[in-house]
Amino acid sequence: MAGPPFLSEIDWRRPWLGTIEETARPLLHADDWRDALSLAAQVLELRNHLGRPIRFVPQASLPEGMSYEAFISASGGVPTRDNLHDFFNALVWLTFPKIKVQLNALQAAEIARAQMQGATHGGKGRGRVRDAATLFDENAALLVTCNPGLLEALQDHRWTEALMTQRECFWRDCHVSLFGHALMEKLVRPYKAVTAHAWPVLVDAAFFRLPWTERIDRIDDIVAKQLEAGLTSADFTPLPVLGVPGWWEGQDAAFYADTSVFRPKRQQRG
Repeated sequence: MAGPPFLSEIDWRRPWLGTIEETARPLLHADDWRDALSLAAQVLELRNHLGRPIRFVPQASLPEGMSYEAFISASGGVPTRDNLHDFFNALVWLTFPKIKVQLNALQAAEIARAQMQGATHGGKGRGRVRDAATLFDENAALLVTCNPGLLEALQDHRWTEALMTQRECFWRDCHVSLFGHALMEKLVRPYKAVTAHAWPVLVDAAFFRLPWTERIDRIDDIVAKQLEAGLTSADFTPLPVLGVPGWWEGQDAAFYADTSVFRPKRQQRG
């Protein structure tokens, strides 16, 4: 079987898809890719924060008026449409399940809190935690490094220093894994301005000597524990994805001097 037509749009040679490629490969020619995803989740014994088995279900399974996140929390079913956006989302569930479960737990708790406040005080709104969790889910990149100085340079938007001058250090001391499924979808047709919300993950140098699968499991553990404390949009740092060393051609001084993409950091008002 050739799989659904939208899968033919993905160029698996792109370096930013390396983290999910191994997860995706057995699913690309499945007779029913949604069932294949659910079977993969079953093999992993993947459950949500309430212990419900994770399944990938048609969008029509989502009851009218019920939020997407609340449905996943209550049922374990992940509404999944026939498109790239939801296919990438499912792959992230299978690759970083602990992070996904923790994000859903945060969302569910915030939804319940908002409903209680609305019933008591007439309040509405998503709130900062839900907004930040959505940013993470849709557009995060996991910026894993054992080099605090390199991380500081990125956070200070010293782009040329971090991504070109110290390129060898970046390759040795950093790894970027895309997490956001909307981010992955944008990069099916890449353009220079695509920018991730990078989530810093500090590790020791021994991390980079681990086998690949152990690295992914370790990242999943670390970030899920970080998220237990909650998050805000201030926890991210911007990262123009095509600026990651080796991820695009022509990464010279002029490339990084493009301030429409590699923007200087805004000065905080005193």
